[in-house]
Amino acid sequence: MDLDRCRLYGILDLGYVDAIDCERVATAMMDGGVDLIQLRAKGKSPDEITELAQRLHVVTCRRAIPLVINDHPEIAQVAGAEGVHLGQDDISISEARARAGDGAFIGKSTHSLSQAEAAVVEGADYIGFGPLFTTSTKPDYAPIGLAEIRSVHEAVPRPIFCIGGINLENLAAVIAAGARRVVIVSGLLRAGDIASYARAARDLLDAT
Repeated sequence: MDLDRCRLYGILDLGYVDAIDCERVATAMMDGGVDLIQLRAKGKSPDEITELAQRLHVVTCRRAIPLVINDHPEIAQVAGAEGVHLGQDDISISEARARAGDGAFIGKSTHSLSQAEAAVVEGADYIGFGPLFTTSTKPDYAPIGLAEIRSVHEAVPRPIFCIGGINLENLAAVIAAGARRVVIVSGLLRAGDIASYARAARDLLDAT
């Protein structure tokens, strides 16, 4: 998977989307130009996540869009998902890679330049950097703002996806601060027309 070519990362967060709607929402995301889709299913059982991941992977495979599983590398392996995403308090990248299989790429959430640099040393294939703004998805993390975006891109030799409260209203400012790739969660999932919203975000990213 050439993560360098990916610009727009969508997250199917079951805090915003009912499980029964995930395939429809994923299809709309892909119609709008989303390059990666992550399944985030906090509070669901491993069996529930596995069943949903397997269903989603059928949909994403048709469009050659990688599916990333949040927190559960063993589920990624069972479902055939292409990637795994880890938080700061999750298992190590090496352990996740062993559980998910050698073919899976591993991303890691980071909240500072030092954490991003450490994630690269640990072996992360991409970095999530944020939250840039206040977000209900990560209420326990204070927003880090835009100041370090350019610095982390200069220091970290991996694809960096800025995340946290990003939407169409502030995306231009995020790009101006140095971002090349972004994750959009609630703004995308709450949009009346998900595909159009994603397409507008993609147009802004592709113009840089």
